Amino acid sequence: MELSADYLREKLRQDLEAEHVEVEDTTLNRCVTSFRVLVVSAKFEGKPLLQRHRLVNECLAEELPHIHAFEQKTLTPEQWTRQRQE
Repeated sequence: MELSADYLREKLRQDLEAEHVEVEDTTLNRCVTSFRVLVVSAKFEGKPLLQRHRLVNECLAEELPHIHAFEQKTLTPEQWTRQRQE
């Protein structure tokens, strides 16, 4: 399976109705696939961190077995706005 930052970004944006998605390929010449993501979605409202991460993991259920390292940050639109103002 060919995974790219663009592919993951679009899938997360569509499936989680995200208003902002950043995907960084952190593979850096290693022989394993590694990504860091930031997802901002209203679907995270009222959900604790574990449930937010489960939503992301469910969205990428087919892709995660092919990814060695996966770091995620999940924010609500309100948290994202607050974070950018700091």
